[in-house]
Amino acid sequence: MNQKEIRVGIIGANANSSWAKVSHVPAINGLHGLKLSAVATRNEQSAREAAKAFGADRWFSDPLAMIRDERIDVITIAVKVPAHSELVLAALEAGKAVYCEAPLGRTVAEVEQMASAVGSLHTAIGLQGRLNPAVRRAAQLVSSGKIGRPLKARIVSSTTGFGPQMPSVYDYFNKKSSGANLLTISAGHTLDVVEAVLGPILEVEARTEIRWPTVKLTDTGRESVRQTADHVGLVGKTGSGAVFTAGIRGGVAHEDARFSLEIRGSEGWLSLSGGHPFGFQCGDLKLTSNVAFVTPEKAAVSGGFMGAAINVGEVYAYLVRDLQAGAFNTPDFEHALHNARLIEAVKRADELGERQRVLEQIESFDEARVTIRS
Repeated sequence: MNQKEIRVGIIGANANSSWAKVSHVPAINGLHGLKLSAVATRNEQSAREAAKAFGADRWFSDPLAMIRDERIDVITIAVKVPAHSELVLAALEAGKAVYCEAPLGRTVAEVEQMASAVGSLHTAIGLQGRLNPAVRRAAQLVSSGKIGRPLKARIVSSTTGFGPQMPSVYDYFNKKSSGANLLTISAGHTLDVVEAVLGPILEVEARTEIRWPTVKLTDTGRESVRQTADHVGLVGKTGSGAVFTAGIRGGVAHEDARFSLEIRGSEGWLSLSGGHPFGFQCGDLKLTSNVAFVTPEKAAVSGGFMGAAINVGEVYAYLVRDLQAGAFNTPDFEHALHNARLIEAVKRADELGERQRVLEQIESFDEARVTIRS
């Protein structure tokens, strides 16, 4: 793309309350080379309000019309998961680059369909935690051998979501049909960061629980039956040789939300920590270690709710560089497919109560990803 600015259109940019508002919009507005050209919702009034609030040139009450607009280069899809497939496939058919929130689809089959439609187009998946500057530096620290041979890792991850009460607008998180829940979102992001730092996950055992089977909807007073887990426990083995445990839970108080990834090696240790209430992937992380390391790079952008734009901004920064250079370094839909298959292996391990050899469950799309590091 040779034009001065890459023009982005966001589907799902509600001015009152939306993930796009607190992350995508400040990320786009804070990056050189990007321009928020349009927003789309399925309601004319909300679309108008979003365009005015976010400074977009145009608004659409029909997302498909925005997708077909030749003045848009990148389509960002930040709506509920069941709507992803239709919009993604339409954008790819229109020849647009696509940035879609994770999970990409409700099932592995849906994700496979979208990944197979990409062709030579650029795509980006919202598994943004792995691009946090501290995570990237932690991966370099492990691969450099400074902490020696990775032995074990312990992850604690919690979020305010998926608790005993919530507004009715978030009730879809409780339903299996939505494809969006603690396992596909929080565990999906967590396992992606484990792989970013310690290499591909080779084996996994899982246990999920529903601690709050009945959820109170705070704005209506109704009660909803929870169909999806609010607690996930994992044990696994990675390509670097390290074993890991992960405890992922929902429903904590705002001030108690925390994330920590502690890695012990034969020669040292490192730790990543954070505390965003929406989950670690939504905010910044801090790296500490008992061995010397170069300070992580400054994030490309800041802003949003408690720094929610930081990691999303890194995805956009990668995508801009790829579009300008004709490269493909951004976590893309093939990456999303790998993550979907990994989560499917976790589900199967939970259902069968046995260890799953993940590499037997996941078809390789890149030989380098499945090479066990010595």
